[in-house]
Amino acid sequence: MSVPPASYYQRHIFFCLNQRTGGEACCADHGAQAAFDHCKARVKAEGLAGPGKVRVNKAGCLDRCAAGPVAVVYPEAVWYTYVDQNDIDEIVESHLKHGRVVERLLTPPHLGR
Repeated sequence: MSVPPASYYQRHIFFCLNQRTGGEACCADHGAQAAFDHCKARVKAEGLAGPGKVRVNKAGCLDRCAAGPVAVVYPEAVWYTYVDQNDIDEIVESHLKHGRVVERLLTPPHLGR
């Protein structure tokens, strides 16, 4: 895994953990915190965490609520919609570890807030 000179992490995944009020759709209502926790643990267990490797971060609203829960991987800017821990495991193994996009979990491009 080589890292571009200007990059501190090879890949950075952000999980929307936003909680909306008034019954509006939000990632927090769809297990986003548990998915974040699971991803962070898997990345660490796989030895992928740290400088030059992968960083797992919480994010506020990413404005893709209709597709939630969502996560986005940079530098590729790939948006994922996930359902369960198996989906997170697949993202970790395929994309974060090997750089292969998980096509079946891609967030439809037209879904926003």
